Amino acid sequence: MLDGATVPEGFDTGCVHGPEWYVRHLAARLGVAEAVRPAARLTSNLAAAILAVRADHGGQCDLDHPGTPSSTVCLLRDCGDEVDYLVLCDSPLVLDVGGQVSVVTDNRLDAAMAELRETVATVPGGTADPVTRFRHAVSVQRERMNRTHGYWVAATDPDAAFHAVTGTVPRQGPGAIRRAALLSDGASSAVEQFGLTDWAGLLDLLGTDGPGTLIDRVRDAERDHPDRLRRHKSSDDASVVFCEFAAAV
Repeated sequence: MLDGATVPEGFDTGCVHGPEWYVRHLAARLGVAEAVRPAARLTSNLAAAILAVRADHGGQCDLDHPGTPSSTVCLLRDCGDEVDYLVLCDSPLVLDVGGQVSVVTDNRLDAAMAELRETVATVPGGTADPVTRFRHAVSVQRERMNRTHGYWVAATDPDAAFHAVTGTVPRQGPGAIRRAALLSDGASSAVEQFGLTDWAGLLDLLGTDGPGTLIDRVRDAERDHPDRLRRHKSSDDASVVFCEFAAAV
């Protein structure tokens, strides 16, 4: 699951490509890295993919620009007797392991945004108009991307891969993985923003009715509760990958 970062209108990126291009290329490069080195750590293959996409830019772009195209990453890899996972930025992974549902999250972007909102709130209301305040907030957010006390995301720095949240779960035994869902933040908003269900209910819904039903419910909630949307969007890209695992032989 890769979710490219939307560029607010009027902001430069230093790049002739957009987030769609970046996501396509990163996905392709990840596929190549996994095919060439299937036993390598997910962090190493993601770093190799990010480095390869740097070369794909072809020297046309300012790869040090703070607005360079970027993407979240949520990966699940079936290794036969175990399953590896990686989560970078705000595309969560929901796991049903041994009948217990948990969610793997990387909350550093949310933490950075909460600090940013507190900073913006301290500025007197009459100091600047809303557009100016928003532009300032985006600029500050960009300065925190791929920084130690900020948040990490796939962009042009391969070191970001090694800051991902990673782990492994078994494929067999009483604690075996049964189900998993990889979600963009637009899809996870069903739980995190709108409270339509909990994580266990989300997996149940995906298993019975499929991802389309979950996304439809998110779209209905966005229309009914526009005040609960984030990041100045009327709606957010919503994507889901749902996996069910048979018992390993």
